[in-house]
Amino acid sequence: MVLYKQRVYLNQFLLLIVDILMILGAFRLECYYQRSDWQFGGDYPVFFAIFALLWWILAGQFANTDPSERLSTYGEKFWALVRTFVLHAVVLTAGIVLLQVHLMPMRYLGLLYGMAGLGVVGGRLVLAFLHRTYRYRWAHPSNRVVIVGASRSGVDLYRFLSVHGSITNECLGFFTDAPAPNEVQNLVLGRLDDLREFCQNNQVDEIYFALPFDQTDLIQDLSSFADDNFITFRIVPDFEGTLRKNVNIHYHDYGPILTVRRHPLGSRANQLSKRAFDLAFSGLVIVGIFPIIMPILALLIKLDSPGPVFFKQMRPGKHNKLFPCYKLRTMRTDLSGTELQATKGDARVTRIGRFLRASSLDELPQFFDVWLGHMSVVGPRPNMLSQLEEYSKRMNTYAHRHTVTPGITGYAQVNGYRGETRASGAMEKRVEYDLKYVENWSLLLDVKIIIKTVTNMIGGEKNAY
Repeated sequence: MVLYKQRVYLNQFLLLIVDILMILGAFRLECYYQRSDWQFGGDYPVFFAIFALLWWILAGQFANTDPSERLSTYGEKFWALVRTFVLHAVVLTAGIVLLQVHLMPMRYLGLLYGMAGLGVVGGRLVLAFLHRTYRYRWAHPSNRVVIVGASRSGVDLYRFLSVHGSITNECLGFFTDAPAPNEVQNLVLGRLDDLREFCQNNQVDEIYFALPFDQTDLIQDLSSFADDNFITFRIVPDFEGTLRKNVNIHYHDYGPILTVRRHPLGSRANQLSKRAFDLAFSGLVIVGIFPIIMPILALLIKLDSPGPVFFKQMRPGKHNKLFPCYKLRTMRTDLSGTELQATKGDARVTRIGRFLRASSLDELPQFFDVWLGHMSVVGPRPNMLSQLEEYSKRMNTYAHRHTVTPGITGYAQVNGYRGETRASGAMEKRVEYDLKYVENWSLLLDVKIIIKTVTNMIGGEKNAY
């Protein structure tokens, strides 16, 4: 561990020396390019010393992009240097203005920072590239690694080390008390109790802990053991094991943000693309199909039974906000029970209503709801208010289907879960498919569901009554 720290300090010192040489070169190039009266004499050494000292201080804090650091990408190294140069420019310019000193003509600062930035950034990236090239092509493995836990995060780490660090890192294997995936079963070295003895009898440089965070006693114990035996102890977050749910990790700057559920439609860009698709599709239906088919359906509904052509009912939409959901009327108006689900052989359903329900043509007016933004072409079907109240109490995942705009057709419907939900588990399966849609949305998935809906309309569905 002591040797490791000494190597880090030496690398940082050499980096800053290279930086200062690059900055000195930028100063000389600037003077040569300008060919002005501001030359190496006079205030030149003073300004160079201030410029270099400020860089030395700031780079030590914000731009310590060690070329030997394998876990930092070239992009991360680059932006760390850019941010440090911006901070350097702000501090230096503020000091010149506030102190009212005249060390260098202000018109030359932009050119100087450009050349110094190119030199330092280029120099560091070249050093990092040469260092990695050397390690991958000629160096022997310098780190012998063991992984505690064969969780998904542990297996992902093994794959990463196998692909990106197979030369510089040698993964000896896993220690786990739980059954390991088939991919790494032959790499299991023993149970957790065997780890200490193995490390004492073999050269182990790093221990990666890839088990849930709730095992705090084990983390403390292994961390102390690693310190006592000069082994680097690293933690690979196993958030899925900790939360017992699938999680997605995003990064805000350098900080991880966990999302327990994927929510693609939480992205503004995805929302805009889905809305554009809805407007285009519903516009085509309204302009191309309505003028042809709607007069015919309206006449058939009127001839079949007295009452209005359209049926309106308030339904819960996105975030449970109520909206008027329009359908073609398929039931008689002289019978009550509009808040009751239709059942097979329901006496309320008219003759033309059975055809409309079986073919899903009763949903056509909802394309106006799509155009108004109340609904989407594809999404979880909007249930009745009575169902919202009932299933919100029974199912803790029910509310999540209302995080998106409801649809005319949905993933559950095309997979056979439509119509009556009185059967045991029927609503649970519908919600399961709705959540799969919410967590895996894409425009391609919407198109597939629309195609499947049209296929079902032509072939008929047994649960459509």
